[in-house]
Amino acid sequence: MNYKNKSFLLFFLVLGIQGAFGQSAIDDFLKPSDSLNVKRNKTLFISEAVLASGALIGLNQLWYADYPKSKFHFINDNSEWLQMDKVGHFYSSYQMGRLSSEMLEWSGSSKKNQLIYGASFGFAFLTAVEVMDGFSSEWGASPGDIIANASGTALYVSQELLWNEQRILPKFSFHVSQYAKDRPNVLGHSFTEQLLKDYNGQTYWLSANLHSFLKDSKIPRWLNFAVGYGAEGMISGNGENVNMFLGPNNIRSRQFYLSFDVDLTKIKTNSHALKTLFSVLNTVKIPAPTLELAHFNQFKWHFIYF
Repeated sequence: MNYKNKSFLLFFLVLGIQGAFGQSAIDDFLKPSDSLNVKRNKTLFISEAVLASGALIGLNQLWYADYPKSKFHFINDNSEWLQMDKVGHFYSSYQMGRLSSEMLEWSGSSKKNQLIYGASFGFAFLTAVEVMDGFSSEWGASPGDIIANASGTALYVSQELLWNEQRILPKFSFHVSQYAKDRPNVLGHSFTEQLLKDYNGQTYWLSANLHSFLKDSKIPRWLNFAVGYGAEGMISGNGENVNMFLGPNNIRSRQFYLSFDVDLTKIKTNSHALKTLFSVLNTVKIPAPTLELAHFNQFKWHFIYF
């Protein structure tokens, strides 16, 4: 089942819950507090601490436990995967910080605390992962990853300070690529694994809300223009083992995309359940007609691009 179908199911699930338990009860719970709600605030901090700690412990057991430890060290992996992994760090840091900041807003925390403790959550969590990488002999802490993490956090904070709103949103889309079958141990066996591991099928976007920059225009408030970046021809970080799997004529290449998008948070609704749902789904680029520039000289038109 693709993510679009899952989104529709989630949408109707929320509507069903509202019908069963009453819209007002759910909206009262999801409505942001006008002032600091100490109970919500404490619950939020404890929940984030428990979930983050659990995630790091689980990651250590599933990912690092089978490899020997080493002294803390750095590596330079900036040339790997045509920088798709760095863009992924940028996206993840931004979205984790944005959602954490919005949860602090729900608890009634001040704007200052939202930016200090909420927006920095993504950077703090991903930096902890880098520290774990640094103590593993198989990997190492990546300065490029840390810079990408900091950049994602900086994009969120700078927009709040400059405009008091998020006008430019990092987003994500995915399609199954032809390369995963050639090296599934690296790129993933199942759809879920490929979603996380196969950079060939990932596209990262910067989606700008047009009305936010042209306040007096008649442009729909929800309409965005998006610029995307992707790459393909990769079955390893630096191109090793390519001839073994894909042959000597394989070319690792970058793609750039131009498309339209929707900022779901700009859709007017009085339902806090829908506002919450739209905020979560706003991490994903809406499939739309797209112009692709490949190899810096070839244009391709997609009627619908994922």
